[in-house]
Amino acid sequence: MMCLESDGSSGSSPGCGGRLRAGDEEEEEDGERGCCGRGAEGEVQTLSGRMNPPAAGKHPERPAARHKAPNLGRARVAAAGILSVGNVLNYLDRYTVAGVLLDIQQHFGVKDSGAGLLQTVFICSFMVAAPIFGYLGDRFNRKIILSCGIFFWSAVTFSSSFITEQYFWLLVLSRGLVGIGEASYSTIAPTIIGDLFTKNTRTLMLSVFYFAIPLGSGLGYITGSSVKQVAGDWHWALRVSPLLGMITGTLILIFVPAAKRGHVEQLGGQLKARTSWLRDMKALIRNRSYVFSSLATSAVSFATGALGMWIPLYLHRAQVVQKTAETCSSQPCSTKDSLIFGAITCFTGFLGVITGAGATKWCRLKTQRADPLVCAVGMLGSAIFICLIFVAAKSSIVGAYICIFIGETLLFSNWAITADILMYVVIPTRRATAVALQSFTSHLLGDAGSPYLIGFISDLIRQSTKESPVWEFLSLGYALMLCPFVVVLGGMFFLATALFFLSDRAKAEQHKETNSDHLTVGNYSNSEDAST
Repeated sequence: MMCLESDGSSGSSPGCGGRLRAGDEEEEEDGERGCCGRGAEGEVQTLSGRMNPPAAGKHPERPAARHKAPNLGRARVAAAGILSVGNVLNYLDRYTVAGVLLDIQQHFGVKDSGAGLLQTVFICSFMVAAPIFGYLGDRFNRKIILSCGIFFWSAVTFSSSFITEQYFWLLVLSRGLVGIGEASYSTIAPTIIGDLFTKNTRTLMLSVFYFAIPLGSGLGYITGSSVKQVAGDWHWALRVSPLLGMITGTLILIFVPAAKRGHVEQLGGQLKARTSWLRDMKALIRNRSYVFSSLATSAVSFATGALGMWIPLYLHRAQVVQKTAETCSSQPCSTKDSLIFGAITCFTGFLGVITGAGATKWCRLKTQRADPLVCAVGMLGSAIFICLIFVAAKSSIVGAYICIFIGETLLFSNWAITADILMYVVIPTRRATAVALQSFTSHLLGDAGSPYLIGFISDLIRQSTKESPVWEFLSLGYALMLCPFVVVLGGMFFLATALFFLSDRAKAEQHKETNSDHLTVGNYSNSEDAST
């Protein structure tokens, strides 16, 4: 609703200036929304007429609440920190298995395709459960769903550490159940952060949250290999993340606020009227920026899932060919490659997320399409260095690690930016559903099948000739060469996103402004209730 400011003094009113906001990011939004103009008698003049503000006695000022705003701001940052720690644990648990993959293959006597099945079953159950949790997350208490999910996967992971060598199928089943528990977290947690912060602050907090992906993945390799080396048994590697998960789930229940969905809701609750799930899905499918960015995310998932699962084993086989390492069939498997790859993944994750966020912030000064364009450049650059990994590994492991470092840095630069694109082009009440659908799509087309597919292709190539260490190394390398081509395709999808980004963002902003205007008229007399 447009507001016309009359001549005379303008003072604060409970209905407009009396809304208390916590956090700098909301103060920034207040300036954009503005307040209705006020006449000399304290009347509000609008295009539809005059409205007298509520009597002072009805809605008394509460100056003491002003002193709580900084505390609320710190509480939100703390909540985002706890959610980020939970995301670290999700990925730590997911890639602990990859850190002891050689030992699992030796213990259960499975080939590459069987080992890849562990990750594939995990992702398949994850992507099936994600839309369900997205639906629940848009309608029910999100922090309770998060905590229950963490408690569930922690219990299942701990139980799976006692599985004996005769029951490989039970280990596969347990990974599927873990995927269901972790789906609740990855689907809902970003939407809580999206509702706690706005604009550059939201970009920063989402960067921290998505830095947890490479950090947790790297720590998974390090934890798995280190605990196995200390304990002398790989089963102990599966008993670390459950303990930490139980602690984090409890912290979420206690300290994470039940954030309202969308800042417009803080003006009066108009957005609490939900649309149907089918209507939400139709709206998302028609959102071209959302569709293309989801396809690009699928390409990222394909590459990270395949490379994360197989690169340590590939580098170990490269060293066997170069006579600098022995096969682990007759001795305990080496954990050196998992440790190095995990450390590189942690550091490149931090560097990539910071680089991506910084580059996007700078490019926004040059173009409004900065977000998808930065992602596209990162993807296309990453594809080059992923290709060079397989060239360098034939003669130099150090050269291969350098290519991994640069390739992962560029690949990880788009995690937080992609989430920010979604927040820009999707309205608040559809965000959990949007994250869930994007998660489902990216896993279905990405890492749900890529670990198994790479292992299957490797076995297929290896069976075409006589078994030898050289051919084991080459067959896995040829299979992994599929990854850079998929990454290039993802870069193309980000370029397509850039074509529609501005129009889709404008539609989402227009929707929020329309609801904000309705709320300013309809809830003026209840402004204190709206600000609570």
